[in-house]
Amino acid sequence: MKYSVSYIINLQFFGFRFSGWQRQTNAKTLHDMVDKTLSFVLGKKHYKTIGIGRTDAKVSANSYYIQLFLNETVRQELFLVSMNSNFPPDFRAISMRQVDVNFNVINAAKLKEYHYYFSFGEKNHPFSAGFMTSIDVDLDINLMIEGAKLFQGEHYFHKYCTKPSANTIFKRKIDFCEIVENDVLTASFFPKKSYVFKVKGKGFLRYQIRLMMATLFELGKEKLTLDFINASLKEDNDRKYLRNIAPASGLQLYNIELEL
Repeated sequence: MKYSVSYIINLQFFGFRFSGWQRQTNAKTLHDMVDKTLSFVLGKKHYKTIGIGRTDAKVSANSYYIQLFLNETVRQELFLVSMNSNFPPDFRAISMRQVDVNFNVINAAKLKEYHYYFSFGEKNHPFSAGFMTSIDVDLDINLMIEGAKLFQGEHYFHKYCTKPSANTIFKRKIDFCEIVENDVLTASFFPKKSYVFKVKGKGFLRYQIRLMMATLFELGKEKLTLDFINASLKEDNDRKYLRNIAPASGLQLYNIELEL
């Protein structure tokens, strides 16, 4: 079906109870919840939605975009109010704007920033489980900070991708990568000190950031070395993906710079 009107809507969501963005059989997904809400808001009007990309199960987003296709314009301010009134508490629509109907949010140029929140040492309060990963042993955080810098730049990420397709491009550029003390996400039930792994780039492979984070955890436990990370990013690496994947709940799609 062809549509005559298109909007870009900026969303936030807490993904802990969902099985990611993409629709799946017998699973509660973010896309299903968005469409369920829109069906109520739009009544019998025909519409279609696409998301800017997939997210893993339990991953949250401080900023995510969907594209909504319709056959007539809507009053944007009232539409946002109606969406938020009907969304469950773990969703919020921030803004919307009309774009050309030929615009495609999936193919649009964009820069994504992901955050991975973690702490180590003592076990965290159970309420923090949906926001950060707790490592129950001490980590060499200074070594991890040094290791995170090695991912920045253009490298070969064969070892940091699961189930690639025949056309997967492994040579990728990471524009920015660091570990710093967390002052972004705070709560009374968080530990006194926690950290955030910040990664920014144009595109990431399946599980790439969680595999990078797991590697840094192993580095912090002194089970791996900086030389291992350096070698894993070279063109002549053995191209076998790493087996340790960091838990999903610590990961957040923090920001997307979208060219409209």
